[in-house]
Amino acid sequence: MSPTNHYAHIDYRKMIAWPARLTREWAFLEKPFSALPSKRLLDLGCGTGEHARFFADRGFEVVGVDVSDTMIERAREDGIPAGVDIVKGDLVHVESVVVGQFGGAVCLGNTLAHITDHATLTQLFTGVRKVLLPGAPLVLQVLNYERLVHTGQRSLPVTFIQDDEGEAIFLRVMTHNPDGSVVFTPSLLRYRKDGDPALEVITSHNVPLHGWKRAEMESALAAAGFATRRLYGTMADVPYVDHDSTDLVVIAS
Repeated sequence: MSPTNHYAHIDYRKMIAWPARLTREWAFLEKPFSALPSKRLLDLGCGTGEHARFFADRGFEVVGVDVSDTMIERAREDGIPAGVDIVKGDLVHVESVVVGQFGGAVCLGNTLAHITDHATLTQLFTGVRKVLLPGAPLVLQVLNYERLVHTGQRSLPVTFIQDDEGEAIFLRVMTHNPDGSVVFTPSLLRYRKDGDPALEVITSHNVPLHGWKRAEMESALAAAGFATRRLYGTMADVPYVDHDSTDLVVIAS
């Protein structure tokens, strides 16, 4: 994965309603996580560390890996709690970044879309497979690009943020290309209802992504040695449907 930091000026801790998201996801993850072969958990693309902290609070020993200096700095701003270790490294070479083996791994929040070719995706999964104990699951979550392309959806929900300067707007625009590549444009705007102009661009970047679809993901997982794959349509016990599900969630082992 490229070390280019397109998100240096966007504080993702403020962009997501983390308590509600974590509670919702845990209702889904609690059952598979109750049977892990080890309480040692790998968080791939850990970002600012919200998932890692949450899992540590539930008794797991979590190693979070991220390639972004900015994300790691923000993860460490309030201190790293017991049970959490944050490591800088490229997920594609995770087997050389972390030490020891794990009872499970997660890669949540569309992180995998930053890998833009099938060989590299397979390489990442192969590396993860090497550091997992026998029977340990890998939980993956990406946006359901099957639905996004089918419906022509060009943006994700807009987020309004109150801060010391007033109100900001977090906007995410997507352009889908026929080869599966995606131009993703996360932008942070300052909104001033009495201003002229009313909207000011704080930061905006084009980020190259790949909209991984179900068949591509399953192919890469199979090539990496993950024989069992269960598919869900979101972080809940609901079936995956190509053109309807909001997410593609995979539990592979």
